[in-house]
Formats: sequence, C-alpha cells, structure tokens
Amino acid sequence: MRVIFMGTPDFAVSSLDALIERGDEVLLVVSQEDKPRDRGKKVQPTPVKERASALGLPVYQPKSIKTDEAYEMLKQYDPEVIVVTAYGQIVPKRILELPKYGCINVHASLLPKYRGAAPIHYALIDGEEKTGITTMLMSEGLDTGDMLLTDELIIEESDNLESLHNKLAALSKKTLVNTLTLLERGQEKRIPQNEELSSYAPLIKKELGHIDFSRSPQDIFNLLRAVSGYAHMDGKTVKLFGVKEGNRSESEEYGKIVRVAKDHIEVIANGGTIRFFEIQMPNKKRMRVEDFLKGNSIEVSTILE
Repeated sequence: MRVIFMGTPDFAVSSLDALIERGDEVLLVVSQEDKPRDRGKKVQPTPVKERASALGLPVYQPKSIKTDEAYEMLKQYDPEVIVVTAYGQIVPKRILELPKYGCINVHASLLPKYRGAAPIHYALIDGEEKTGITTMLMSEGLDTGDMLLTDELIIEESDNLESLHNKLAALSKKTLVNTLTLLERGQEKRIPQNEELSSYAPLIKKELGHIDFSRSPQDIFNLLRAVSGYAHMDGKTVKLFGVKEGNRSESEEYGKIVRVAKDHIEVIANGGTIRFFEIQMPNKKRMRVEDFLKGNSIEVSTILE
C-alpha cells in the first residue's frame, strides 16, 4: 500500500518498521519537530525521524499539522492510507479524509480505556492485569474512532514502564500488519467504542511522582512502576526506587521510617509498609541503599512527606 506514516517517539518506530517489513511503499514520514533531549539538552532528531533517515525515507516536520501547508504537503503524495502512532498532535478532519482507506491509529491500550497520551503509564498506576494494542479508524475526537483490531497482553507483576513499553511496541507490529491486511481485503470489522467505558490517560507531570504514604503499599508500588517517585526528607527532595511491599501495619504514622536495614529502608503506608532499595539525594547519583549507608545515615522515625 501507498502509506504516509506519522509518529514521533520510540514506541512509534515499531510501526514504521512493520510497514517496511510488510513491503508497503512509505511515501513520507511525518514527525514532530526536533527538541532538546537528555541531560545535555542538545537538539536531537525524534526517534522516528532517526529511523526514517536511516531507511532513506523523506521526513516532514511541521510545527503544526493543521496548516494549509501541511495539508497540501500530504495531499500531493496521494496516499492510500495514513498510519498514525503516537504522533503527538490532533490530526484535522481534512487530512483524515485524504486517503482511500482512511487514517489508522495504533494505540497502546484496550480502548475505550486509557485514551490520551500516557496509556502505558496509567495501566500500571491503576494496577491493571492486562493491556494491549488497539487499531482504530481515526475520527476528529481524541482516540474515539471505530476500533478495527485488538490484541491483549498480560501485565506481569515484574513489569515496569520500560518492559511494558517494549512488549507493547513489539505487539503493535503484529496488530498493525493484520489490520492493513484486512483493509486491503475489505474484511475489516468496525466496532464503535462504548463511551460509558471510556477513561482518559493525560500527559504525565512530575508532580504525579510525589509519594502519598496515606495510600496503600500496593498503590505506591503500582505508581512507582510507572513514574519516578520522590518524597521530602529533612527538607530535601529524595528520589526513591526499587520498591517492594513490606509488612502489615495498623499504624497511621504515614511516611514514618520504621526500619533501616542493610539494603533498604521501610516506611509506613496505609495498611502496611513499603520498602525502598535505592535512593537518590539532590544533585547526587542514584545509589543502592546499601551503598548509600556506607557514608551516610538515615534515622529511624524520620518522616517522609
């Protein structure tokens, strides 16, 4: 098929690779503008642009996909289908109507759950037992179009953001390939989304990682599978990693450190304790608690808040 691909982050690279492996003619790759990344804050190409350039594909990076210029650019390629994976901008109606087969979105959730920008994060935060990939025909709403195919994935207790991201990215290739094959054959089934079951996964903000010790150990564990957690200790902002649930506790002294062991600190949460095995102090590197305690001390009864 003659395809325009739209995507930006690492997750979207798998969809681009699926098109190449399927033998589609990728006419153009559309990605967000390059931005500063990592500690050096140097402007770097988006992961999709980087992959497209390595494949020798033309790349277009409009500041806004809603302009007349962007519309005319895409129109001149006369695509049969536009595939969109985590592009990062709302695609306007006139572009949605350009291709013969419409615009197909590859989304990392079991729609209608977790529409929006951070479906992988919120599946972990909410303690979901499964997630998956959904392809849909795009409409003007945010992830509201008719569903085409869904592939489920079990979330393991050991999964975190990185592992679940990678599993879903790999699964997305299969779902996209099967979707395009059905479209070509005219065998696709369009399933309207149930609005009563919908939920929204907004962009992740740093503040979400502030650990609320009045939540249960399981809730805190789930949160820190998805985001970097932090708390305030003796007036300093401390990042905490390596989370495991501890012992049952009826104490309501939430945030109180009740044990400083050789390799972890144990803190009271709601209904139990939570253990942290790694720590990062301000302007310092991340360390195992075991190594941190060789040159520093943490007092029992200290409050994390």
